[in-house]
Amino acid sequence: MIDFNAIFGMMIPIVGAVALFTFLAIASWGEQRRREREAYYRAEVLKKVAEASGASGQAVLAMLHEEEAARLRRRREGLKLGGLITTAVGLGVAVFLGAMVHEDRPVWTVGLIPLFIGLAVLIYALLVAPRPGAAQPNTRTGS
Repeated sequence: MIDFNAIFGMMIPIVGAVALFTFLAIASWGEQRRREREAYYRAEVLKKVAEASGASGQAVLAMLHEEEAARLRRRREGLKLGGLITTAVGLGVAVFLGAMVHEDRPVWTVGLIPLFIGLAVLIYALLVAPRPGAAQPNTRTGS
């Protein structure tokens, strides 16, 4: 006799995995399509600015520079937050594992891995990451 409960029990994770990866594929395709449209419209705006002269062209260029500065600022803030969270996780893991007493092995040192990763991200965000007001080399043209 066929055990339908066992069959359905095996089908649930399979269907869930297929649904998850289908969703991820469609979501990444949609995100890529959105970025493509943004790049196209940005190129159109830059073409119009190149054709236009005067104050309107300068205003559009100033707006584009402000958008780039805001993007860099959001990226740095995200890096800072990620570094703080990873550092806190490392400290938490170290404290938690330190509370689990093992005389022969210092298990708490496992918490140093995410701690140092978080500190590295923080150091990058605070000291090395490009700042919004700094002059950026144009990576698209290679200059």
